[in-house]
Amino acid sequence: MGRFRDLMDRDLQIRGLSPGTRRKYLASVREFVRYFKRPPNELTIRHINQFQFHLIRDRQLSWSAFNIYVCSLRFFYGVTLRKDWNIKHIPYQKTPDKLPEILSQQEIVALFEATANVKHQTLLKTAYATGVRVSELIHLRLSDIDSHRMMVRIEEGKGRKDRYVPLSPELLETLRDYWKIYRPEPWLFLGEKPCRELGLRTAQLVFTHARDKAGIKKVVSIHSLRHAFATHLLEAGANLRVIQVLLGHRSLTTTQLYLRVAKTSLEKTPSLLKLLPCPQQIASLKDPTCPPPPSR
Repeated sequence: MGRFRDLMDRDLQIRGLSPGTRRKYLASVREFVRYFKRPPNELTIRHINQFQFHLIRDRQLSWSAFNIYVCSLRFFYGVTLRKDWNIKHIPYQKTPDKLPEILSQQEIVALFEATANVKHQTLLKTAYATGVRVSELIHLRLSDIDSHRMMVRIEEGKGRKDRYVPLSPELLETLRDYWKIYRPEPWLFLGEKPCRELGLRTAQLVFTHARDKAGIKKVVSIHSLRHAFATHLLEAGANLRVIQVLLGHRSLTTTQLYLRVAKTSLEKTPSLLKLLPCPQQIASLKDPTCPPPPSR
């Protein structure tokens, strides 16, 4: 793409998009241009729609991967090249309304017990006890742990927003025991290379190995610890608005997802089978001479 790539990257940086998002957007547009082997300023919406059909029919991409291409192409042609196209003609795929599988408290304990490595167990405990995203977890610094205020600072989380989450006494004790062994600096969880944070892929593998060893059959990932954090807090009586702040959700609508999976919300639903009349009551209605049913 040459100069077009540089122009797009400049626009992405001006808008403060993260390095990871910039890489994905640039790679998506580069793949689109290579597909047609023509300069990008000569391509039209019809070419984009043709490429979208290729992604669905030939590549069979998931809706989330497909929508990354849509975002990148909308940005490139709408912002960088400033085309006056109707952006609705570059459609997203409909997002499925799926509910996450929630780990029970017993499964959380099994997950921890299946992890013999102190560093890995501390990683999983921190993820569950704070509800942070895995990208936020691996970027935690030792200085983010405030034992005086009993808070953990999340710096530049999703959307480049800072927030605080509570530091429980149990987690603080776990972190202190971990620090005595590893003495990490400056990152809380160090990777293999000196003074580098733990890799995202490594953190995911730590969870996967623990899940398999614990015999957990649910379709879950390390992000499921965040779902468990929110769900278990809600089941323990925490306010939904407070959970929204702890998770760093922009909208309360996103947090309301956990009302649909929390056990306490669903258990309040009465049993319809229990409310059905007993057979004797049905018989008395059909035959007035039938003796009344015994009182329950």
